[in-house]
Amino acid sequence: MSAKISIIGAGMTGATTAHWLAERELADLVLVDIVEGMPQGKALDLLQCMPVIGKDVAIVGSNDYAATKGSDIVIITAGVPRKPGMSREDLLTTNAQIVQTATENALKESPDAIFVILTNPLDTMAYLSMKVGKLPPQRVVGQAGILDSARMRAFVALETGVSVENIACYVLGGHGDEMVPLTRHSNIAGIPLRDYLPADKLAAIVERTRKGGGEIVSLLKTSAYYAPAVAVAQMAEAILKDKHLIVPASAYLQGEYGLKDIFFGVPVQLGRSGVERIIEYTLDAEEKAALEKSAAAVKESIQVLHNLVKI
Repeated sequence: MSAKISIIGAGMTGATTAHWLAERELADLVLVDIVEGMPQGKALDLLQCMPVIGKDVAIVGSNDYAATKGSDIVIITAGVPRKPGMSREDLLTTNAQIVQTATENALKESPDAIFVILTNPLDTMAYLSMKVGKLPPQRVVGQAGILDSARMRAFVALETGVSVENIACYVLGGHGDEMVPLTRHSNIAGIPLRDYLPADKLAAIVERTRKGGGEIVSLLKTSAYYAPAVAVAQMAEAILKDKHLIVPASAYLQGEYGLKDIFFGVPVQLGRSGVERIIEYTLDAEEKAALEKSAAAVKESIQVLHNLVKI
């Protein structure tokens, strides 16, 4: 295969991302981790799946960034996962050092790669990767909105009994408890959720969506990995296939939605160059207020980052 994707961090999220990508036969894959033997073992295990599913994908594991040379996409999942009682922001100090190291080392081998960031706190880590890598904004994107929107779609399907294929949900804002599910824009077969569901049921779905990651952490005692990983796979496919696909993702804003110098969850169009453009919804006063509240939380996190790292 001519395309190549490297995944930095071969834990549950990174390995599951490799699994979803291998099934899609999008690119050859490299798993990198600091734990000796772990990325090699997982890569070999995945490689041995390929004959069964009939996919010709080369998969290797390494503790050395040299293996990532010439990557089209670098996905960063490395970092300390959430534990019960932790917010995403609690991970900032440790994960900032990890993401900085991963970005700098990966760029040495793949100076033209597009970076997809998954490490939490997501928006802040995407900002860090862009800054330390001195990357054009379009070449860094954070995965969050697809995941948050998928959670909302799943909860709507559970409540209504309607197929997830008929449900379209859009969640914007920072990837945290202040995220903004857009109930006015979300719909079931074109019918706005506000018209389809009673207000109390819809409010419960919105709240469960915001707390969706924490709910899984409380059960698993660690972060989710199946849904975040498949969301990354969808983004990688959109980029490599130049699909011009519009999805909610964390992108660098330079005035859009009235926000500047911040990575934030908004609708973006993804193609071979990365983030091709940012789509701006027309928001009502309530939605604007919620978005500003979410942005304030992300700005605070970025300020903490500036106090930790010289960028």
